[in-house]
Amino acid sequence: MVFSKLKMGTVVALITALALFASCEKGSGKIKVAFAGTEAATTGQSRMMQEVADALNATGKFDCDLYVNGALSNDTDNLVTQAKIGVPLVVPSDPGRLASQFGIKDLSILMAPYVLTDRAALERLPDTAIFKEWQEQLSAQGIMFVADMYNGFRSFYTNIPVESVAGLKGLRIRGFGNAIGNALAKYFGFANIGISWGEVLPGIQQKTLDGCEVQVATAYGTAIYEVAKYLALSKHYMLQSSFICSKRMYDAMPPAERDIFISTIREKAKKYGEIVAKEEEDYYAKMKEKGVAIYEVDINEFQQAISPLYTNNDLGFSAGLRDRLFSELGL
Repeated sequence: MVFSKLKMGTVVALITALALFASCEKGSGKIKVAFAGTEAATTGQSRMMQEVADALNATGKFDCDLYVNGALSNDTDNLVTQAKIGVPLVVPSDPGRLASQFGIKDLSILMAPYVLTDRAALERLPDTAIFKEWQEQLSAQGIMFVADMYNGFRSFYTNIPVESVAGLKGLRIRGFGNAIGNALAKYFGFANIGISWGEVLPGIQQKTLDGCEVQVATAYGTAIYEVAKYLALSKHYMLQSSFICSKRMYDAMPPAERDIFISTIREKAKKYGEIVAKEEEDYYAKMKEKGVAIYEVDINEFQQAISPLYTNNDLGFSAGLRDRLFSELGL
């Protein structure tokens, strides 16, 4: 059974959510939706979901709840799996995770190092043919890909200074535990440690990790500055929150409510992408106040170091994928 692969807390939450869904289907009069994520309530992603939930509830057509900071599960993939099997969830994942979880290699190009560098491109993404193809592939596996939100650039936070690519060699860095994370580590020369985010701060403190790569809002929110006093501003990933939902829930919505649901999520994704971008500079300033030394590294050097990833096609992209993506996005 699927339950056997999930932790007990997740199973309990899943059973509860299914019970809520069952009551909704029996005629509660409103569409039951739970927004669930692993980030703290203060992050842009969580605040965005709260605003979506409030806006949908205000229509009188929806009954939305918000579960953040891992309240339903600390594992994003588990949350996505719950949505896949029919739990009425909206979950923020990311293109790399979805590509690995559902076997859609081309989808990971959205998160590939130094491919997308302009957050405005994400606003045009849902209108492209390539996005609709990814939607169909995910829909066939039980989930709907609704929107992609800018969620900050990821850089390296370490316990020793890193001023160039060479400075990463041999370090143990917590990164994405997927093909993208492993490829980044391969060409930058560090060991990629794919552990849960909750293990990062104690890992650096206990010196089993030398650092992590993450967006500044999350780094600040979890006090990474207490153990990692150096920030190499590589901005190698443009992190995105890929909002997916249960296809079963989506298909059960009347057309009018479905349109409200989609348009509200996309509208708030655009709004909060802009908010996150503005807040990043404030977070960098706060990092400095906490004693973190910020290095403005040579981005060209980092881009050149990663270029063999695309020459060798380590991620197995379809021929001409990047050119097609850029063409459809107008880049």
